[in-house]
Amino acid sequence: MPIHIVLVNPEIPPNTGNIARSIAATDSVLHLVKPLGFSLDEKSLRRAGLDYWPYVSLEVHESLDAFMEKYGDRRMYLATTKGGRRYSDVEFRDEDMILFGRETAGLPRDFIEEHKESAIRIPMSEDTRLRSLNLSNAVNIVLFEALRQLGFPGLE
Repeated sequence: MPIHIVLVNPEIPPNTGNIARSIAATDSVLHLVKPLGFSLDEKSLRRAGLDYWPYVSLEVHESLDAFMEKYGDRRMYLATTKGGRRYSDVEFRDEDMILFGRETAGLPRDFIEEHKESAIRIPMSEDTRLRSLNLSNAVNIVLFEALRQLGFPGLE
């Protein structure tokens, strides 16, 4: 069973393209929540994903509310610099959904507050805590920890 990566309002096409490559390589699922900062047929997005797009399990949602209406009963983790616990302290399970916010602002503050028990973070230096890692790097860090915990199902 796959891990689901949810990008809420992503803005930078190469980040989404790089994430799509990881999704394809790990048989995970990618969810994109509108509004997006780019078109899905934009050249830079396709170029960043190279020829992986046909292998990406992709769902596009019209809004965060629409996503929550469909998947709100599932186990979710919110990756945010405001998370109360480290991502490596979570015991991931099949079908978990991991949400990441847009590059310039992260997830909506009220959404984080509403789900603060599910907020996780990647430890960072005190000198850089006000900023965050590149989105595609952050997704890969958390995605591969979840897959490691699950024994890298179906991967060689």
